[in-house]
Amino acid sequence: MSTFMAKANEVDRKWYIIDAAGKPLGRVASEAARLLRGKHKPIFTPHVDTGDHVIILNAEKIVLTGKKMTQKLYYHHSRYPGGMKLVNYATLLRTNPERAMEKAIKGMLPKNRLGAQMYRKLKVYQGSEHPHQAQQPEVWNFGE
Repeated sequence: MSTFMAKANEVDRKWYIIDAAGKPLGRVASEAARLLRGKHKPIFTPHVDTGDHVIILNAEKIVLTGKKMTQKLYYHHSRYPGGMKLVNYATLLRTNPERAMEKAIKGMLPKNRLGAQMYRKLKVYQGSEHPHQAQQPEVWNFGE
């Protein structure tokens, strides 16, 4: 019996919605990364993008436990000398909550072209509205 290997053109992709309201950032991010990677499917193949599209709603209502809201920092650099910028997550969630969610999910995906391909299937929105009704997304419930 030979091992099954999925082929990229044979993968059936679905669209899933995750409501992040009141849920911890890491729990939502790890579940989204799992869906993007395709690990929830029986045809999962590590070197093929078998994942689905993920829509995350209510990114501004994400929860960080403990003192992470004030102590956890988001770093980015302008590529100029002395251009390091530090922002704590309280400020980041207030100004750009989508970026906080995207950064958490991107860190959980492979660091290569395959991971970049998976990351492009992620859509994060601040509120509860999204423009993807035509794709007929299903609600993904986890941890309940």
